Amino acid sequence: MGGSVSCCMSPRETPKVRRREVEECPITTTTTTTEEEEVEVSEDTGTYLQHISDREMPDELAHESNPSDHPRASTLFLNKSQTDVREKRKSHILNHMSPRLLTTKWSSCSTIFLDDSTVSQPNLKTTVKCVTLAVFYHIKNRDSSRTLDIFDEKKHPLTREKVPEDYGTTDPEHKLIYRFVRTLFSSAQLTAECAIVTLVYLERLLTYAEMDICPGNWKRIVLGAILLASKVWDDQAVWNVDYCQILKDITVEDMNEMERHFLELLQFNINVPASVYAKYYFDLRSLADQNKLSFPLEPLSKKRAQKLEAISRLCEDRYKDLSGSNIRRSLSADNLLGLPNTHAILS
Repeated sequence: MGGSVSCCMSPRETPKVRRREVEECPITTTTTTTEEEEVEVSEDTGTYLQHISDREMPDELAHESNPSDHPRASTLFLNKSQTDVREKRKSHILNHMSPRLLTTKWSSCSTIFLDDSTVSQPNLKTTVKCVTLAVFYHIKNRDSSRTLDIFDEKKHPLTREKVPEDYGTTDPEHKLIYRFVRTLFSSAQLTAECAIVTLVYLERLLTYAEMDICPGNWKRIVLGAILLASKVWDDQAVWNVDYCQILKDITVEDMNEMERHFLELLQFNINVPASVYAKYYFDLRSLADQNKLSFPLEPLSKKRAQKLEAISRLCEDRYKDLSGSNIRRSLSADNLLGLPNTHAILS
């Protein structure tokens, strides 16, 4: 038996069991433990299994390249709108006036103005306007015109009318984009939250597929994002055949094929964390503020003030319940969005 420990272990046993039995064995040996065996064995808990979230945690470069996946990265549409915002501000300074000062409602000691848009229940009309404005800036300030055939409207037209020759080179106006999206949302009775998720999927497609949204493909890209967002977000999703009733000349087969390509290009990543959703909501509000798209304001009434106080108490109670755990986690968007529907309380 000499320097062998075969009497104290079985070759089929795990390294952890083997090590414990070797320590309990009264026979003194000079067995050397290999480096590979030391890595596999944990002193206290045995074999260490790394959590999947730790293994897949992206670096800072991934955060910047995929803003639709991470709450800390700046959204693409807000970055693309900055050039136009700076030009507008310079023009206002040169003209020595700001037109917004003439129309903005300001709170005073006697009257407080609030809008009815919340992160859990955004205002539908203004949210759709902001989302289409984000699409407008994507098209206007694009770096190139990379596209795929499945989204090319000349190869897959949405109407029977002939596509103009300059369709792929002339940037659409914001009104045209808004009219197209508003028709879909109105006919399919989609919600404002669906519009925000649509923008998330759109930017995720652009980064994952390394393509651009341009005059020749914006309608089909937006349609594909709306189609997917409505199925993921709404409990009673709109079927593809229902969209064919809205867009009379498109076929169900074409819709199905576009949906399959969209999902494959997204790598089937349709999850939208609450923190990412909240980031897009507040960035859309910033975009609205920069472009003078104000959310509807109403004077604060006594009844509404009482309901706001009730919401504040709910938030305070939730904070107290979570105070014993990680404070940073309790204040995150994922927890705040888990509160009761504030819009339902206010209405």
